[in-house]
Amino acid sequence: MSGGEVAGILVAVFWAILVSFLAVVLVRLAQTLKAATRLVADVTDQAVPLLADASTTVRSARTQLDKVDAITSDVQEVTSNASALSSTVASAFGGPLVKVAAFGYGVRRALGRTEEVPPKASRRTVIVGRTVPPARRRKQKD
Repeated sequence: MSGGEVAGILVAVFWAILVSFLAVVLVRLAQTLKAATRLVADVTDQAVPLLADASTTVRSARTQLDKVDAITSDVQEVTSNASALSSTVASAFGGPLVKVAAFGYGVRRALGRTEEVPPKASRRTVIVGRTVPPARRRKQKD
């Protein structure tokens, strides 16, 4: 065998190894693509019912929000009615009640029934950063 024949055999062996390696890589790639296809199909099968459930939930939430909106508008109307009623009652009875109370106070003063006023507590000055001295105690006589 000559040098050219040996080189040809080496190149042929190299190409055979390269083709074998590429065949293994392509087989594994095909397996990976099949697994990915199955995974996407499974996700699609599970996602469709989940999306349907989510759509139903959103519709239900929208219905509930419409009900809450109706309740809120009714409460707003009741609040405005209560405000109007309280202002009417205050204007109708507030003035006369104040007059009756003032009249009662005037009658008590006129009859001399004054209430006792509690004695004023002694005032103390507080200086920031200083402690308050303890209270002085009176000595009791025996």
